[in-house]
Amino acid sequence: MLNYKQLHYFLRVAKAGSIARASEQLRLAPQTISSQIGTLEDALGTQLFSRVGRRLELTAAGQLALSYAEEIFQIGRELEETVRNRPGKGDILFRVGVADVVPKSMAYHLLAPAVGSAERVRLICREDKLERLFAELAIHKIDLVIADQPLPAQLGVKGYSHTLGRAQIAFYAVHKLAMRYRKGFPQSLNGAPMLLPGAGAVMRGALTRWFGEHQVEPQIVGEFDDSALMKAFGKAGTGIFPAPVILADEIRRQYDAEIVGRADGVAARYYAISVERKLIHPAVVAISKAAKSELFAEDSVSAAS
Repeated sequence: MLNYKQLHYFLRVAKAGSIARASEQLRLAPQTISSQIGTLEDALGTQLFSRVGRRLELTAAGQLALSYAEEIFQIGRELEETVRNRPGKGDILFRVGVADVVPKSMAYHLLAPAVGSAERVRLICREDKLERLFAELAIHKIDLVIADQPLPAQLGVKGYSHTLGRAQIAFYAVHKLAMRYRKGFPQSLNGAPMLLPGAGAVMRGALTRWFGEHQVEPQIVGEFDDSALMKAFGKAGTGIFPAPVILADEIRRQYDAEIVGRADGVAARYYAISVERKLIHPAVVAISKAAKSELFAEDSVSAAS
């Protein structure tokens, strides 16, 4: 069985670059540390360090062991913090990963009910590519992923996709452009300056198909992974941009943009992906309940009618 004290000594020597420096930091005799690392190397069946001059450098096996050691102790720290902040003893730690293709305003509306729930929740939120978020979900470094697509089966990650809702998409532009391209929509979009999500967004494919179905070919003047940046360019009058209809009032206030027309049949879908088949975490339950009963309620009625 792995000896975590030996692993800790190995990590400190790897960071310090020498046994002497690590012994000073740990206030232990160099012989003690050297002996413990030797025992660890024997247990792993490989050499972790090689001596280069007066320094110790990691071997290929040592570099691999270091990456695992850092992850092990990081998870240990998170375990300690999670248990310390368990229900009934202060705040509930809630770690969420938000896919970078999800609009920040939408992520806010989805996550706000967690903080406003009856439980005391401390939200830790980070944004990243979906692949990296799914990997962190698999090793329980985060509790939930907010995404625009369900968990792909081919990734081999054990998790469950819970549908939060769908939001119809519309095209927005500043008043001058909206007035120009609203008449004759959607054919008016032929040749119109268009700002679109990057290729990694599910919505991008849906919009491309929609353009083809309506036989329009806009002039794509920008592609963005960050939807807020896309809207900022839209506010400057650079082009027309797509966004959910349910954010129309917010977009009008923040970006001085109004609806040009609706992309009928195109909807953004949002998912809460967790390792739980049945939602148990109180913050996740609050998110799911509010999304279905409040945020997406009107759009769900429109889709059913």
